[in-house]
Amino acid sequence: MGSKDKIFMRTMTFSPLVRLFHWIRAFSIFFLIFSGFYLAYPFLTPEVSATPTNFLYASFRSFHVMAGFLLICVSFFRLYLFFTSKSKSERVSASELFNMKIWIGQIKNYLFLGAHPHIKGVYNPIQFFAYLTLAILVLIVSLTGVILYYHVYHDGLGGILGAIFKWLEVALGGLANVRVLHHITTWAIVLFIPVHVYMVVWNAIKHPDGGADSIVGGFRYQEIKAKHK
Repeated sequence: MGSKDKIFMRTMTFSPLVRLFHWIRAFSIFFLIFSGFYLAYPFLTPEVSATPTNFLYASFRSFHVMAGFLLICVSFFRLYLFFTSKSKSERVSASELFNMKIWIGQIKNYLFLGAHPHIKGVYNPIQFFAYLTLAILVLIVSLTGVILYYHVYHDGLGGILGAIFKWLEVALGGLANVRVLHHITTWAIVLFIPVHVYMVVWNAIKHPDGGADSIVGGFRYQEIKAKHK
């Protein structure tokens, strides 16, 4: 009787900076959702005091603004890394976005009707489309957030941003529409999160090659051959 040993090749999927930016964006989005819900509906109130120091709403708004600008900055750097990273796996995934054969094969795989199609990049087309959609949602929620920001902070950076983005506010139909769009986009991101987590766990269980874990460790493992003894 012989035994069969599987041999795997370890490849770098995500660089340390990409992984760092992913988790900064993730925690920023979670905090922005929580603080945004509070700003829309203040469900916490401080104890009544004669001293005017319990500005809980203002504190939430300040931290919401800081987290928002952090998300914007990290998203810019993440886009920069997408185009300049030495690892071309993400850019290769973009080239496979319009490959219908891979789309059909991936849908069959999700429905347990076929094997995982061979892909050259780090994402299959469905994953890449989902992340592209998230990037668009982050762009919309950031732009509408900037408009809401300069309507509270009129001087300094707020004044500069107001001069730059006033046309967008007008094009969207005014501040009320901007706020509604900001809230709708937030809900779209909220819906994306459980789907994203589910698919990551699903892939980790069905295809345990480290692909789902690579956003933590950076590596994935691909079987290259089997050695018989």
